[in-house]
Amino acid sequence: MNPTTATKTANAAGLGEARMLHTMLRVFDLKKSLDFYTRLLGMQVLRQREVPEGRYTLAFVGYGDEASSTVIELTHNWDQKEPYALGTAFGHLAIGVRDVYATCDKLAKEGVKITRAPGPVKFGTTVIAFIEDPDGYKIELIQRG
Repeated sequence: MNPTTATKTANAAGLGEARMLHTMLRVFDLKKSLDFYTRLLGMQVLRQREVPEGRYTLAFVGYGDEASSTVIELTHNWDQKEPYALGTAFGHLAIGVRDVYATCDKLAKEGVKITRAPGPVKFGTTVIAFIEDPDGYKIELIQRG
């Protein structure tokens, strides 16, 4: 579907100029997750809000302003006693990087789990790798340089 068709489809559904805003991930250790997404993956904390009456914290991270970029909402429920079971329906997040090999080398030195070593996709030429965040969410790195 080309962008014009997508806009017409969104308008027909009563959505106007729709766009993806964020993906929410429940995280067990907010400090570890913020370190992973900011220090290791280079995102910025865009905003953070503690809700004592609900016993949770929301942190929004991303590569650009929420007004124009899709971001990740990290939800930390204070009373969670053990890591979340991720289930089998969720697939992965995808992040474009300039050099998948160099990125994986750097992340591996920081102890990040590389679940699929860098290399071309099966039956193709696009270079990818898969890593895991501290909660076990899969992240695909795609070479865009």
